[in-house]
Amino acid sequence: MTKNQKLLAYIGLFVVFMIGMSFAAVPAYRMFCQVTGWDGTPNILKEAATPDDAREREVLVQFTSRVNDDLAWSFKPLQKKINVQVGVSNLVGYKGKNEGSGVSTGTAVYNVTPAKAAKYFNKTQCFCFARQTLAPGQSENFPIEFYIDPEFTEDEEMQDVKIITLSYVFYPADSSQLDEAIEAGYNPVTN
Repeated sequence: MTKNQKLLAYIGLFVVFMIGMSFAAVPAYRMFCQVTGWDGTPNILKEAATPDDAREREVLVQFTSRVNDDLAWSFKPLQKKINVQVGVSNLVGYKGKNEGSGVSTGTAVYNVTPAKAAKYFNKTQCFCFARQTLAPGQSENFPIEFYIDPEFTEDEEMQDVKIITLSYVFYPADSSQLDEAIEAGYNPVTN
């Protein structure tokens, strides 16, 4: 191989590597946010805290929802707010309905505010980031199981947190709006 051919091969490998990294960036960022609670993303865990971990402190958790204009769905929380005991598992849900005339698929993104509380908000069951398909007129309940980590009560920065808001937005699946929301780390205040 000549020097020019080697250089061309290295440039080709670099281009392929960079294209691969661009496709891996969004899932890697999402995973990083879920593990660390960064940017208002709640942690997603496989199991809930045990009742023995419960603390005396209660927090009001509010639930909000929105649907992107390009998705002909209605989407509302089944409960607008609940008082939760720190460390105790809670099951709530949202109801979605396809108001359009054709089958459509959506994907929800979420956030927790205030952002500083997100690292203590642990979801053990969630419909977010999964494709949800509804036929025309079809309704579906979307459950969420969560708890607030007992360490929440020990963190001095959380002493002023009395209300936590869990916000969801449904976007058409495979849409540029969904990709942009995920890349931006969805923030309900600005999105």
